[in-house]
Amino acid sequence: MAANCEECTYFDYDEELGAYYCTMDLDEDLMERFLRGAAGDCPFYRRGDDYLTARRQ
Repeated sequence: MAANCEECTYFDYDEELGAYYCTMDLDEDLMERFLRGAAGDCPFYRRGDDYLTARRQ
């Protein structure tokens, strides 16, 4: 499964740190791949949906 972290639902911004991070609880191997930028086969990847909230209103 191809993944782009910037499009992922679990990729969030921390204002205190001033950096983006993955909100999933990654194990050591997945975290290492994420930090290297090689998370192309991330099992947690889910494309973000900007209109999900608007549809619920």
